[in-house]
Amino acid sequence: MSDASAPAQPTAAEVRAAAEAVKAALDRHLEAVERRTGEDDPAVYDAFNALAAAAEAYDERLYDRYDEVTPFEIPGADDSLPPYAGPDEPNALSVLIRRDYAVVEPQRLLAQAQRIADVDRDEAADRTSAAVVGTSVHAALGVLFGEYEPDEIASRHKEFGLEEGDSTLWVSAADELPEPGEWLSTPFDQADPERIVCRFDVSSVFDEDDVDEDLDDLDTAGTTGLPGR
Repeated sequence: MSDASAPAQPTAAEVRAAAEAVKAALDRHLEAVERRTGEDDPAVYDAFNALAAAAEAYDERLYDRYDEVTPFEIPGADDSLPPYAGPDEPNALSVLIRRDYAVVEPQRLLAQAQRIADVDRDEAADRTSAAVVGTSVHAALGVLFGEYEPDEIASRHKEFGLEEGDSTLWVSAADELPEPGEWLSTPFDQADPERIVCRFDVSSVFDEDDVDEDLDDLDTAGTTGLPGR
């Protein structure tokens, strides 16, 4: 019995049409690049998106029909941002950053936080805070992030018993700065994907996709920068 819910296999003509769409998208992308008016030309970003979508559609039809894949991959095709709809000349911007860490050496973290607390205790004669840090990872993290800027923690994470996970940075355009204190209770709720000027992602998954099998033992981090669309 056939499965009526199974998707229909694309025809050879549909695969050929998808291939022609990729060729046309390549031409449009090259034309946009040749005519670009500046580093942030929206026509180039639109052509990039169109090429990514065409390449993805061709790859899917090629695989479904012939069980073959293409030898190329366009970063961000699966999760690209929507077309940029922010101001051409932003008067303000917001920088949204997320960095994930695993606590892989709690004792190292506790020791570093204890050292900071001991210095603070000596300066302020506060013995209570130092005693709490010695047994609590939660308190140790509070001491660590209260003492150092996030960028310094990122550059020294191994010293603090942390291991880097994924991270991302989004630069979002704004017409003007919000009123003081306006978004502090919900700092990330107002992020508008259509106002993202550019984004930069760091993840080991990029290496897993791209690195040769002979180099699987290397521990490096991949970076991709995706322009705002």
